Amino acid sequence: MILNDVHRGIKKRKSRKRIGRGPGSGHGKTAGRGEKGHSSRSGFSFRLGFEGGQMPMMRRIAKRGFNNKFFATKYAILNVAALNELFDAGATVDPAALEAKGLVKGRYDAVKILGNGELTKKLTVKAHQFSASAIAKIEAAGGAIERIQ
Repeated sequence: MILNDVHRGIKKRKSRKRIGRGPGSGHGKTAGRGEKGHSSRSGFSFRLGFEGGQMPMMRRIAKRGFNNKFFATKYAILNVAALNELFDAGATVDPAALEAKGLVKGRYDAVKILGNGELTKKLTVKAHQFSASAIAKIEAAGGAIERIQ
């Protein structure tokens, strides 16, 4: 083996397979789709879980139980360290202010403040829930908490 040849022929980005571009390409005519049938047609796609006509796994395996996850409360979780970084002393922290700063995103039902990190600023924090350590750290820094119903 020659060290100069180790990386020869290796491309950083592999060029895509250009199908349906004539017989000389090796992928012309049927463009790798085989002959006839629904899978050779444009716009065809197998439905989710299709196993070629074999009984699909979702129908082979017995179904048991019930999941209540859809109805569960979705919390936007935040630590006091993040509040310490982005808010000035004396500020009021509420869900609207958190969204404006980009700390909570997406869909959520409630905001919960956790006590990870240090808090050195006096803040008034309005949220739906607080952990015990978060309450202790906010009040130790001279701040106040308000629970939103």
